[in-house]
Amino acid sequence: MIESHISLLLVVIPLLAAPVTALLPGVRLPWLTALLVSWVCFALAIWQFALVMDGSVISYELGGWAPPWGIEYRIDIVNAFVALIVAGMAAITLPYALRSVEQEIPKHQIPLFYSMFLLCMDGLLGITLTGDIFNLFVFLEISSLSSYTLISMGRQRRALTAAYQYLIMGTIGATFLLIGIGLIYAETGTLNMADLSNRLPAVFSHHTVHTAFAFIVVGVALKLAMFPLHLWLPNAYTYAPSAITVFLAATATKVAVYVMLRVVFTVFSTGFTSDTPTDDMFLLLGVLGVLVASFYAIYQGDAKRLLAYSSVAQIGYILLGIGFASALGVTAAVVHIFNHALIKGALFMAVGALVYRIGSSHITQFSGVGRQMPWTFGALVLGGLSLIGVPGTAGFISKWYLVLAAIEQQAWLIAAVILVGSLLAVVYVWKMVEVLYFRPASDTGETYREAPLSLLVPTWLLVIANIYFGLNADLTVGAATTAVQVLGGIPQ
Repeated sequence: MIESHISLLLVVIPLLAAPVTALLPGVRLPWLTALLVSWVCFALAIWQFALVMDGSVISYELGGWAPPWGIEYRIDIVNAFVALIVAGMAAITLPYALRSVEQEIPKHQIPLFYSMFLLCMDGLLGITLTGDIFNLFVFLEISSLSSYTLISMGRQRRALTAAYQYLIMGTIGATFLLIGIGLIYAETGTLNMADLSNRLPAVFSHHTVHTAFAFIVVGVALKLAMFPLHLWLPNAYTYAPSAITVFLAATATKVAVYVMLRVVFTVFSTGFTSDTPTDDMFLLLGVLGVLVASFYAIYQGDAKRLLAYSSVAQIGYILLGIGFASALGVTAAVVHIFNHALIKGALFMAVGALVYRIGSSHITQFSGVGRQMPWTFGALVLGGLSLIGVPGTAGFISKWYLVLAAIEQQAWLIAAVILVGSLLAVVYVWKMVEVLYFRPASDTGETYREAPLSLLVPTWLLVIANIYFGLNADLTVGAATTAVQVLGGIPQ
């Protein structure tokens, strides 16, 4: 019985729990409620993923209205994989959040914080699960509005500016997306994505369809922080509470990438995009994102901002995979969605642990602290190795497949860019390592204890996951390979 309602429960449970959490007294009770909800959703996401691993599709009709007339939740291995990432990262972030949030957020705002966290998770899950493109927009706004609130709760006043900047950019992106959805509805008379994929080929030649595609791509590109539309991301990640930086870095842009994959390959298909400069645009902006953002990362004095620019570079890698429009390329993109969530989750958790003890994320404040906090330092080093793409780590797997995709298409320059990007990652990761371990401790003589276990355990779980999925990539590569077949329209 439950099996047939999993997709609905994944959206309804956090949606109902959010207002309840906001009304709960104290600090620990709202946290415990959010934690239990996230663990339930994670269990349901695992169950859902297991049901579609063989390439099957689950269709859930809301209100008994059959698609395309009613809203449909349509689950295949692509969105089940992304939903698993969202629910999993929420489940591992909330134990981490307990001590971190108590330090960074005023006590009276903590119930609201966990309420907004559940709404953000709900919006991201809804985006991945819905088969209706307008319903996707609604969930996108739910996740965005809650994200603005969460970012604004950062302890520095600049968090308000960062949230406002994200609000402006997010609103522009949402407007573009809504205009595009309106145009394709006017042209086809349907909002169901599966139905759109059947109806759109008959009107591919219409200028309205081309305009709609352009609006949707730009709108989604803003949400996924594609270079040069990434301007909101560095400040948002830098000034948000540490737990929110972890969650958003691991999930929000990954969900937006999923939307881009769904739009480009399922809704419009390569039959349409091959006649447009879309693929070339993804390749060009992917290359620029990798190189420019990596150079920016090198010169950052704040660890969170450094990792934020690194995220823009990693999104560039994913765009390269999409731009290849080949089985290997899209496989690399899907694998990197998962691997980058693990990498950035671990790194931002390690930096958050440093912030918890030191009270600052500025790199100059880290002098010699690595020797005093060896477990935190070790997690940052191993996470950094995965970010670079050292063999034996998760980061290596997706970059390896990306290089194979470049070689397959004889794109030697892009293969070189991938290598250069990894070398640049060595520079900015070493920048943090060198200060943490090889510089003398501060002249003040202040010593720092290791981070609490509630911060270290989630961090090391992600670090171990980086190593495990670097040594055994059967699950990620297998899921990505099946996802390529399910997305449709990708040359094998």
